[in-house]
Amino acid sequence: MKRGAIFDMDGTLFDTEKLYWQAWIETADTFGLERKPEMPKVMSGASIPTLLSRIPQFFPQVDPNEYLNRVFARVKKNIEENLEMKSGVVEILTYLKENNFSIAIASSSDTESIRKNILRTGIDKFFDAIIGGDQVTKGKPAPDIFLLAAKKINVPPSDCYIFEDSMNGIRAAYAANSAPIMVIDMIEPTPDIKKLCTGIFNNMLEALDAIKRGDI
Repeated sequence: MKRGAIFDMDGTLFDTEKLYWQAWIETADTFGLERKPEMPKVMSGASIPTLLSRIPQFFPQVDPNEYLNRVFARVKKNIEENLEMKSGVVEILTYLKENNFSIAIASSSDTESIRKNILRTGIDKFFDAIIGGDQVTKGKPAPDIFLLAAKKINVPPSDCYIFEDSMNGIRAAYAANSAPIMVIDMIEPTPDIKKLCTGIFNNMLEALDAIKRGDI
């Protein structure tokens, strides 16, 4: 069993990744453009600079900053109306805290948004550090955000589980020399991603059971 645990936010702790997927597709309507159903998969888990660089691949005629702002505004509105936690989140956080884990949250979202979400749902008490995408220069799949999170909780990256739902997140966790745990949300792991994972689960309760059994 490790001593540290680092959690992604969207699609891992909260059932928000589906909101981003919808927003990436539906925001095209506000520009009078044809929807691109393949867009969300390319955007999932990426940093803001990467998102801005990828938007022109789909909509070269649109200001990428404006498209991104509309996506974020749409998601923010939906989150404020209904923010749902993923199954098993409270249970796994409670178990880890009771077993003296140091726990961080590390998300490509900005730090203030992360803070608001965990305060709104009452799980802020579990986290020893909050790391947002605005605190690092290179976003996922670079390992920087997870390396910083491990440093903040004073646990070597090699002694940390990292819980993720995106392929970029798993790549970043693996590059950080941690134990990548994929909790499947919108994307099924590819064969290449499976090779990088210490464990792959359908929900947090399955991951918790594996930790208790000593399987991961």
